[in-house]
Amino acid sequence: MKKTAEMVIIGGGISGLSTAFNLASRGMKDIVLLEKGFLMSGSTGRCGAGVRMQWGTEMNCALSKATCEIFENINEILDFEGDTEFEQGGYLLMAITEKEEEQFKKNIELQHSLGIPSELLTPQEALDIVPDLNIEGIRSCAFCAKDGHANPFRTMQAYAEAAQRHGVEIYTYTEATGIDVVDGKVKGVETNRGYISTDKILIAAGAWSQHVGELAGVKVPVRPERHEILVTEPVNRKLEPMIMSFAGNIYLQQEPGGEFIMGFGPEPHESYSTLSTWEFVEEMCKKAYHYLPYLKNIRIVRQWAGLYEMSPDAQPILGKAEEVEGIYLATGFSGHGFMFGPITGQLMAEYILGLPTTLPIDKLDVGRFDRGELIFEPAVV
Repeated sequence: MKKTAEMVIIGGGISGLSTAFNLASRGMKDIVLLEKGFLMSGSTGRCGAGVRMQWGTEMNCALSKATCEIFENINEILDFEGDTEFEQGGYLLMAITEKEEEQFKKNIELQHSLGIPSELLTPQEALDIVPDLNIEGIRSCAFCAKDGHANPFRTMQAYAEAAQRHGVEIYTYTEATGIDVVDGKVKGVETNRGYISTDKILIAAGAWSQHVGELAGVKVPVRPERHEILVTEPVNRKLEPMIMSFAGNIYLQQEPGGEFIMGFGPEPHESYSTLSTWEFVEEMCKKAYHYLPYLKNIRIVRQWAGLYEMSPDAQPILGKAEEVEGIYLATGFSGHGFMFGPITGQLMAEYILGLPTTLPIDKLDVGRFDRGELIFEPAVV
């Protein structure tokens, strides 16, 4: 294992790997990435992997639009011999309440101002996209055909291979156990495999970012929130878009191979448990049957749980830590880390290297919480 590095990235999920690749491809040498488990053992490997541009804040719309543009060309950008399976089947968002419908109208106005081709549909128009949808109780739907879905495992493989080709050293089963700080500056990282001297650290550890920050006396205001997902047996392809309801608290997608993947958000509570539950299966099945009755006789193959790292305003935290010089943060994605992963890596690399950032990220700094400048996102499930 290397004894020195120009940059140590803590966290082997999409944010860490994307940043590693973007730093290395822009000329930074001696980059080390630490992952306490195996690559994809954290939240990225447990996510639903949807990618949508339909948001209610300008920042999230801009981030997702930029990341979609990367996903459209990601195999070429990363020189990946495989396929990340990015498929733009769209997102169909269902408005159940009057308040939600009015919010969709505001969201679409914002999205149009940013060049996002979303539209508001009547329930009958939604049937042209999802003919088997039960439209009972649906007031209207928002739809964007450019939204999509990718394979998180192949995407991570593509980033890892590209980063390594550019000289990044990836150490799995290597946990950061201490961060050496002298006179307010980073000096190194202690791991279960030895010490690495460095003056730059990126904390991209998802739901564990708070604990990693504590190693250096840095406050990272994120908390874990457990979410569950299940997958069915493969059946004939009938559903192209992701369907989602914020009020109904559900998202549901059919994979290219025919499997349905679905989940919903829990009652908010802090937990690092990734155990799945029977209660989730029962409730998830009821929700799925309601919107797509033909799912009733499809068998469940497996289920699992993963962790969101929730920030106080459900928006990412990007930039520098305030307490220690040389520590950078890419966390707090609140369930959308995979979705924003490609653009996160690009922005963080630009920021760390002192380059102009493709999008402004100053409003996503960790100091916004103390300043009371939170940016609340209404479109989260």
